[in-house]
Amino acid sequence: MIIPDYQAGSIVNLMSSITQSRGGAINSLYAPLRGLDMARLCAVDNVVLLVIDGLGYDYLRQHPQSALYQHLHSAITSVAPPTTVASITTFLTGMAPQQHGLTGWFTYFRELGSVVTVLPYTHRNGGATLSTQGIEAREFFDHTSVFEQMAAECYSVTPSWLKTSEYNISHTVGAEMVPHSGYQHCFDEIVRLVHCHKQRKYIYAYWPEFDGLAHEYGVGSDQVARHFAKLDGAFSKLLDQLHGSGTALLVTADHGFVDIPPEHRLDLADHPQLKECLLMPLCGEPRLVYCYVRYEKREQFERYVRDILIDVCDLYRSADLIAQGIFGLGVPHAELSSRVGDYTLVMKDNYVLTGRIPGELPLRMVGFHGGLSAAEVYVPLVLAEC
Repeated sequence: MIIPDYQAGSIVNLMSSITQSRGGAINSLYAPLRGLDMARLCAVDNVVLLVIDGLGYDYLRQHPQSALYQHLHSAITSVAPPTTVASITTFLTGMAPQQHGLTGWFTYFRELGSVVTVLPYTHRNGGATLSTQGIEAREFFDHTSVFEQMAAECYSVTPSWLKTSEYNISHTVGAEMVPHSGYQHCFDEIVRLVHCHKQRKYIYAYWPEFDGLAHEYGVGSDQVARHFAKLDGAFSKLLDQLHGSGTALLVTADHGFVDIPPEHRLDLADHPQLKECLLMPLCGEPRLVYCYVRYEKREQFERYVRDILIDVCDLYRSADLIAQGIFGLGVPHAELSSRVGDYTLVMKDNYVLTGRIPGELPLRMVGFHGGLSAAEVYVPLVLAEC
């Protein structure tokens, strides 16, 4: 089990460095990233952070001839869980899950009495967004964006289909949203913004397709390899276009991936004695599973996991993981304990555990993330000074 290095080696520390370099206040909780030259970062006119969703350090180091690898600065850790909801919220707020409190694709919100699919901002069973019920995302999440903390011109270059995302809008206050329609368009917009004026800038750019392909086909698939090659070629061109612009181009990711063979994809329906112990559906991620357990069934739950699932997962009390600093440093979010359940199952090797609610289709994914293996937790930090 890899515990993220929140002291000075995580994406939250990277955000401390970036925020401070763009005139933001020093983060008293999360130090700047170890090994990243703050003086040089402060000196450049433009800081660009490109987040390639799903591009783990493990994957990049398998491609040593790539332009991205040639500019590899270091390996850093994501946050726990290493998954889009938790990590992207860290990129957009500068805080770890310990403070922002978003802990997985399915998160139980005690305030609503409901399990929510956070990024689409809907109840787990789908339907209209929560805002249609009067629950405005900006007020509900109550997060201050990194863009609001900076003394610089800020931009968020995101896929056009995220333009109306309530989660995205509520977390990018203080930035001009710039939609794009593909990775080449994304990179073209970065170049345009860098050259559009001489004021100090911070440009955040997000590319999701690597993640989508890795989920569908597996991170080791030919489909992902072809996509990476195209992306790397476009990155090489981007370096040429930014040459001499006074730009620090940083590239990282929210998490890495592991591929899961069909025989290691466990379904809660096949474990009725475990299922009867639960108070509500499984939450979190298939690789880091939060379990809400009926009080009178706790002994049965613990015994079943330790006797039947011993080769599949490790069992922890969620309160102990919070105390160990798995989710971050400092005082936790007021609802953190309610959002990670009574117990957490940390899946071993390449296993997942899923459970469906009525009406949900089975997961057909090959690639997964959210667990605490090295392949999922470590992400690359690429740095090019242009």
